[in-house]
Amino acid sequence: MPQTIHTPVHHELIIKKSRFIACVQPMPDRAGAQKVVAALRAEHPGAAHVCWALLAGGQSAAVDDGEPSGTAGRPMLDVLRHQDLDGVLATVVRYFGGVKLGAGGLVRAYTDSVAQALLKADKIAIIRQRLLHCAVPYPLEGLVRRELELAGATLEQVEHADQVGFAFRMPVDKADPLIARLNEAGSGRVAWIDEAPAAPR
Repeated sequence: MPQTIHTPVHHELIIKKSRFIACVQPMPDRAGAQKVVAALRAEHPGAAHVCWALLAGGQSAAVDDGEPSGTAGRPMLDVLRHQDLDGVLATVVRYFGGVKLGAGGLVRAYTDSVAQALLKADKIAIIRQRLLHCAVPYPLEGLVRRELELAGATLEQVEHADQVGFAFRMPVDKADPLIARLNEAGSGRVAWIDEAPAAPR
């Protein structure tokens, strides 16, 4: 099951006089990640590199920021992938200590920086949610409310018009059984409207 992290965590390594200052933090998209990276550049004007990796669905990224290609961003991203994380940004600020580490040494340094920070991270499971809409005759309103409560659904909106409209979200794996129960209990009088695809919550 994919996980994210609750709050930012930091870790610092010194390898052959180079400082590697790592941070992993929750991050939903690339725009937010770029703001964080820009702030780090401003905060560390003397740093040689600010490398980063983002694992956030279709907005993932791996940036070497001047390190040899594939020695920083990609290894950092691989650590996030290996731990089945999503919605997480890893950054490593490097202050060059005067001793070259070589490609293998750089990969190890960036991998270890992120992996050590993640050891301290408070991870939380990502439960995929599904947003559902239905409309029912007024006599069925109480039944639907009871079923939603029993299923642990989150009621987002109720509209009273010609019929009672419900918008609610719930874990993906519990949605189909609830739809089946409501269809059976409502004897075909539950109308399902423009179902949305599964979305992270």
